Amino acid sequence: MKTNIYQKLHKAACESRGVVKGKKVQGMHFNPLLHDEVQKVAMESLLNNGLYPICTYNNQLTDNFILVTCNMKIHDVEDPKQFIEVSGCSAMGSLDKFGTGNGMSYAKKYAYLNALHLKTGLDNEDGYKASPFKSSSKPTNNIPQASGTEHDNNHVMAINNIEKDIRSAKTIYELRKLRNYKYKDAFNLAMKNHLRVYRQLDDLYGTKETQLNTQGVI
Repeated sequence: MKTNIYQKLHKAACESRGVVKGKKVQGMHFNPLLHDEVQKVAMESLLNNGLYPICTYNNQLTDNFILVTCNMKIHDVEDPKQFIEVSGCSAMGSLDKFGTGNGMSYAKKYAYLNALHLKTGLDNEDGYKASPFKSSSKPTNNIPQASGTEHDNNHVMAINNIEKDIRSAKTIYELRKLRNYKYKDAFNLAMKNHLRVYRQLDDLYGTKETQLNTQGVI
């Protein structure tokens, strides 16, 4: 009996090993979930089960950032007309030469995570509570890997600029202008589509607001 694409994806998810997160770097309060590591784990399981993902992207440009949405189709290589679609994974990128690439990598990373329900092996705001995973001895497919992780060293992308401006605010009025005007769209999109990022920004904003009020700047 022929195995259908859903059975193949189920098997791929069951066989997937955990994604080991990267080390914290300066400016981050969490372990980054690196794109290359997620892709390596996901592609190993998908290729072992005769599945291949193809991504398309939609870009939305604003005054302060670019929003990139990844739509991933996972095809059955034995029957290419059969596919499973993972739509709507999005990320914000800064308005520089790296912004679009950063957003594409970040969004694709979460499409892989959603398709295979990969666990990250660390208890933090990326969502799973699990013990660290041991290394796996399963054979791989010799998948070519990117040599660098520049896009994930800039893991929070445009969020870095927002955090920097929040920390640099000198008065409560300057701080409120950031949230209510300059970065209003970014906060709204984060609250709607990226709750973890929104909590991160909201916590930083609240801390800075308390600091300025404590200093008597009202």
